[in-house]
Amino acid sequence: MTTRILAISGSLRRTSLNTNLLRQAEAIAGRGATFDYFDRLPAIPLFSEDEEHPAPAPVADLRDRVRTADAVLIATPEYNASIPAGLKNALDWLSRSDSTGGPALVRKPVAIMGASGGQLGTVRAQLALRQVLHSMSARVLDKPELLLFRAHEQFDESGVLPEGSRAHAALLGILDGLADLVTQRGTPHPATR
Repeated sequence: MTTRILAISGSLRRTSLNTNLLRQAEAIAGRGATFDYFDRLPAIPLFSEDEEHPAPAPVADLRDRVRTADAVLIATPEYNASIPAGLKNALDWLSRSDSTGGPALVRKPVAIMGASGGQLGTVRAQLALRQVLHSMSARVLDKPELLLFRAHEQFDESGVLPEGSRAHAALLGILDGLADLVTQRGTPHPATR
């Protein structure tokens, strides 16, 4: 069985370490997973109840892609000891019901990770993100954690996490844990009903 993973990078930078981390996850997962990259965070307007119905097109697209995914994998940088505004805004939209159903992340398996050039990795951002996701009733993978500190030194010259490195092993652990969460979910994917 192939796991459908929606990959979301909290970074808007073209050469983002976090987007690259998601690409590494896809490479490691191989044929066991298909990755769908949501790269429209900049197109999502600031959340406003006045603009909620009907949802703006990028929001509707994100909700649809979350609902059809088996799991969500988020890689976030850390800005000012928390998560980036664009990612938080997208989550605010996802926390709301729409005409097609309740909040999209309820009981959805989610794993988080992050890469940073600093010494602390993204520990504070991941704590903040974990709190937000728990409040939305997502099923968040607790362990292992991947706080990729000094990330620019951990990727090789080709932008790859070397096999056998701690980072590579942690990323593999996250993918395995996410697959376990999907298996434990107990409800078939809507397309298979």
